[in-house]
Amino acid sequence: SSYPPNRIMRRALNATRSSIVPARSFTSSTGKDTICELAASNIRYGPGATSEVGDDLREMGARSVVVFTDPNVAKLPCMTVLMDSLSRNNLDVHVYDEVRVEPSDVSFRHAIDYMSRLHESVGLDGVVALGGGSTIDTAKAANLYTCHPPSSGDFYQYVNPVVGKGDPVPGPLLDLIAIPTTAGTGSETTGVAIFDDIPSRSKTGIAHRRLKPTIGIVDPDNTATLPMEVAKYSGLDVLCHAIESYTALPYTERPKPQSPLHRPAYQGSNPISDVWSLHALRTAAKYLPRAVNDPDDEEARSNMLLAAASAGVGFGNAGVHLCHGMSYPVASQVKSYVPPGYEGADHALIPHGHSVIVNAPAVFRFTGRAAPERHLECARILAAARNDTGELTRSTTARGVVGSSMSRVSEDAGQYLADEILHVMDALNVPVGLRAL
Repeated sequence: SSYPPNRIMRRALNATRSSIVPARSFTSSTGKDTICELAASNIRYGPGATSEVGDDLREMGARSVVVFTDPNVAKLPCMTVLMDSLSRNNLDVHVYDEVRVEPSDVSFRHAIDYMSRLHESVGLDGVVALGGGSTIDTAKAANLYTCHPPSSGDFYQYVNPVVGKGDPVPGPLLDLIAIPTTAGTGSETTGVAIFDDIPSRSKTGIAHRRLKPTIGIVDPDNTATLPMEVAKYSGLDVLCHAIESYTALPYTERPKPQSPLHRPAYQGSNPISDVWSLHALRTAAKYLPRAVNDPDDEEARSNMLLAAASAGVGFGNAGVHLCHGMSYPVASQVKSYVPPGYEGADHALIPHGHSVIVNAPAVFRFTGRAAPERHLECARILAAARNDTGELTRSTTARGVVGSSMSRVSEDAGQYLADEILHVMDALNVPVGLRAL
């Protein structure tokens, strides 16, 4: 790596601490929380679901809406389907097609300024986001700052500590319909918006339940043109969302909030999120290689979209940890790297899924002892998908999973999971380590 390890760890711990458990949300009580809850967007799934969005907005009472997308998605058939649906319902439509892939504070501000001025002039009453996580997150931010401009004019009022102040969202936003065109971020289900903060050279975000889309439209037709490299890295993001949320610090180890309103969106692993996270992991482990290797595999594409949404429900309530925390300094420090398949990008970037997965083997070697049974369960799921037997590989078994003492299992659990993740990376031809980036 060209980055000093101590700097990476400091930035990772700061990012993880600030984006997952804002300290200001809790009282000084030493009591632990005993309550968890599920908060997620409504989800509609199925081929052609995008064609119903105009009906949804009309039912919500919308008359004037803004559509957020990026320059590439704006040219795709899914955009035509969406615009036809809005037109059929006689909606006044305004299109912002300047979303930046891997958005920054600058691109967020540009989108916020556009929507704020538009709202002042025409009175918007609905928002649509058509694109990947970058587009959906940009729409969330624009919606927030348009509806509740910071009284001080400080952009960082709602941004997570330590970069920002982390103030809670003070009231409801306009209805937002999120339509993902990638199977990765799960942003259609969550109250999180992530961006690169250029002044601090870090990656951070805004997290609050009120940012959640009203509806997430999970339409397999919208990933039919997804490039192989985009499918690969967005799918690896799903994988890490699922594993990290399942192996996160349990909610019962978190401080008890002073009120239900102060309970963080990212509560820690919990029995509700566990169901969604494990389902997402099993689905992604089975279908990700197929979705990457054959764009015409509709079954694989459909299931990866469902996996992304399921993982979004899981991590959107449990949170993620070091893989994502360490991805922030990796992605924000990029200098000239442009990955294969992204040659049309107008700036250097590391795909989010790549910045997350590159540190995953090291992370899980480190965290394995904290929850060995959970790490082993994730390893078994990946191994079963890889060898199609439902059992761990012989090399893994021989190293002590079967017939070993609990202390040996606890010691090596993270290594078993790290090995399985390395198998996935190798099968998908993902560069290992930071040097290539």
